[in-house]
Amino acid sequence: MTIFSDWFNQLDPTLRVYWGIAIFASIVVIIQMTMSFAGMGDVDSGSADVDFSTDTDSLDDAGSMHLLSIRNIFYFLLGFGWAGVSLWNSISNTIILCVAAVLVGCLFVAIFIFLFRQMMKLQSNGAFNINDAVGKVCDVYMRIPAQNQGLGKVQISFNGSVQELDARTAGNPIPSGAKVRVIRVIDKKVLEVEPA
Repeated sequence: MTIFSDWFNQLDPTLRVYWGIAIFASIVVIIQMTMSFAGMGDVDSGSADVDFSTDTDSLDDAGSMHLLSIRNIFYFLLGFGWAGVSLWNSISNTIILCVAAVLVGCLFVAIFIFLFRQMMKLQSNGAFNINDAVGKVCDVYMRIPAQNQGLGKVQISFNGSVQELDARTAGNPIPSGAKVRVIRVIDKKVLEVEPA
């Protein structure tokens, strides 16, 4: 640790600021991304509040994609700090270096907003119409009793997402793993099926 502090203290004060910002912003952004991908919630919503809800449906709500969110401030600092460090030996004028670092910081924000918006487009809302199941072939997940004597469960795919729904049959019992075809929907929530 003393080697690092000796090296850090020997730096030009301006370069020290760039290094400090770059290291701090990198740590915060890594933590933010890890928490987002782990589904531990968003670390901003446009204000200084920290929300640790367990909403696994969102990487980042659309509301936090505005320009002055906490997340975007740290993306700006990430680009600003690392640009200052990287361009230190190339640009000798500190004002021009600062302007270049600001531009790179703004570019980082634009790139991250674009990437998160693209990821948001890939998310599915999970909505489906149960009536679309009629005629589809699906798998029995939990045994379906014979003669409408009880309910089993089937797994059926809607728009790329698999749903688990209650099912019954008027015929013989249908074991788990069997393929069935949906005949009709009963009471808007139970599928009537027959062997496929």
